[in-house]
Amino acid sequence: MVCCDERSALAKMAVLGRICLILRHEPSQLQTRCLKIVNVDNRHMKVLFRMTSSNRSHKVVKIREIRVFPCPADRRRGTIVAGPLRFPCALGAGGVTAMKREGDGATPAGRYRLLNVKVRHDRVAGIRTGVPVSVIRPEDAWSESPRSGRYNRLITLHPGQPGDRLWREDRLYDIVGVLDWNIRPRISYRGSAIFLHLCRPGYLPTAGCIALEPDHLCRLLAACSGQPLFIVGGGSRKVRRRSR
Repeated sequence: MVCCDERSALAKMAVLGRICLILRHEPSQLQTRCLKIVNVDNRHMKVLFRMTSSNRSHKVVKIREIRVFPCPADRRRGTIVAGPLRFPCALGAGGVTAMKREGDGATPAGRYRLLNVKVRHDRVAGIRTGVPVSVIRPEDAWSESPRSGRYNRLITLHPGQPGDRLWREDRLYDIVGVLDWNIRPRISYRGSAIFLHLCRPGYLPTAGCIALEPDHLCRLLAACSGQPLFIVGGGSRKVRRRSR
């Protein structure tokens, strides 16, 4: 505890600087909280401060494993648990399934990684994450046609062409995490465009993706490092088959 007479904010910072020197901390490593103000008059006031080191409370913990648990009461909702973080999320309208098929509206159960994050730079600035980040372009889209040679891949669409465009009028794809479902190898009709993205109001169900509130998604990505592993629905192993 430190008791000091302050005549201005500059005097307060001077006291903090001396304490930092004594404790061998950088100013950014200390926090001050005003506990009580007494003897206030026109010339000075006496202020009682508590000085606490923030090294421990601000220690960065990088997340490498993220679990997604379906809600027993509503299979279209779930909970994401990543280290100390715990967030509600929206899942596919078909719940979680171990037998994912294209168009079934379900979120695939299994283990897959978050490969990269794509961002609308005109709407989102300064996203913090250890996951690789790239910018979404107006022509970017994702192939959902099982018969296409580019099935479940990033493609380019010209104006007027149909497809799942990443550049949308709504905010769902302002931040998109590409999940490693049916990427390597690709299997026709095993599902495509399984993303981590922003949810609709009220956590309305997705077409198979995992969706979070904007603040929760940003906090989750900020804690991620590399290509974290998602374990969805109890962690059944991803099915491996040869591409045709």
